[in-house]
Amino acid sequence: MDWIQITNHPAFAAFAVTCGVPRIMVDLEHLGKHERQGGLGTFISDHRPQDVALVRAAAPRAQLIVRINPWHAGSPAEVAHALQHGADSLMLPMFENAAALRACSEAIGGRARLIALLETRGALQTLEQWADLPGLTEIYVGLNDLHRELGCRFMFEPLADGTVERVARAAHARDLRFGFGGIARLDEGLVPGRVVLGEHLRLGSQSVILSRTFNREMFEEPATDWQAAYREHLRRLMHCESVLAARSAQEVESDHLLACDLIRKAAATLDAGRA
Repeated sequence: MDWIQITNHPAFAAFAVTCGVPRIMVDLEHLGKHERQGGLGTFISDHRPQDVALVRAAAPRAQLIVRINPWHAGSPAEVAHALQHGADSLMLPMFENAAALRACSEAIGGRARLIALLETRGALQTLEQWADLPGLTEIYVGLNDLHRELGCRFMFEPLADGTVERVARAAHARDLRFGFGGIARLDEGLVPGRVVLGEHLRLGSQSVILSRTFNREMFEEPATDWQAAYREHLRRLMHCESVLAARSAQEVESDHLLACDLIRKAAATLDAGRA
């Protein structure tokens, strides 16, 4: 599994790489994001274009992903800037069909990898139309926006209803990398991180974004040894991955049924809380 750390702090990016995190993401997406996610408690990035060069210089061995804005008139300039300052991969969010992905691929021109961030109903419905586009190397399912577009109550419901599995199969059939969502610490969350990790391995996922719980000590008062905490929780996550990878087929299926049950219960709990 290639863990992804989202950060625009050069020193933290460099530290994360020493802990075994191979992929660092600078998140430049802001167009429309506050309207979609404002007030929902999700992270809305404050990263700036100049952060790309700073993170690249601090973490030269990292695979640097730059998430740009949804495709718009200024996108070619965003792509050019990211490439000029060292991006290895560009992630395109909130596209609806093949047209935006094709335009992004053409702007990249083979100079970096293209990651399709599937998070709209339109992208899901047209999956077979764009999954074969030249230049596309990875499909990543963004559950924050996708579950709302699909009318779900809880972020992980598309994992329980087969939606994510459908995308995984399409990616694997084309030898594309695949990943989805974010992962919390092993024993935290309505669906614990270890359960989500089990689903990643079941579906052949190769990437997952580390949630902000992994580095929350950086922002806590009084100050704690956040570096030790981050390293330890990441070590535990990696150990859990190796244990889950050794499961039998029967154990994998049993863990999948547990995940679906926890997701349904979490959705029902959220429903009750809104009532």
